[in-house]
Amino acid sequence: MNTRWVVLWCCLVVAGCQSTHDQLLAEGYPPAFADGFQDGCGSGRQSLDIMKGQYKKDVPRFLRDTIYAQGWGDGFRQCQAQLENRSIQDQGRDSIWNDRDRAWEQQKTQGAAKAYRSH
Repeated sequence: MNTRWVVLWCCLVVAGCQSTHDQLLAEGYPPAFADGFQDGCGSGRQSLDIMKGQYKKDVPRFLRDTIYAQGWGDGFRQCQAQLENRSIQDQGRDSIWNDRDRAWEQQKTQGAAKAYRSH
């Protein structure tokens, strides 16, 4: 009985560690599409950081293999958009905290002013 649990646990761990490339292949996408998606996604993530912007594209394959090119374009757009959305959410969160910090600072200053006036 214990070996069944160990085998089940190992299967769950391995399934949880599946890369996007492996997941695309498991879902029936062609290997060329999965290769392109992986390269494009990495490039899309790097595109937002000008200092690190390193694109990974097999240019000869991109030019001759439309499936690789489609995967590269899809991966680039999806991963770039995902990071842009995360960045926008982070900015919104920062804005909320900045507003709260300002309100707290104003309240603290007003409280100090009242204390100085009362003495």
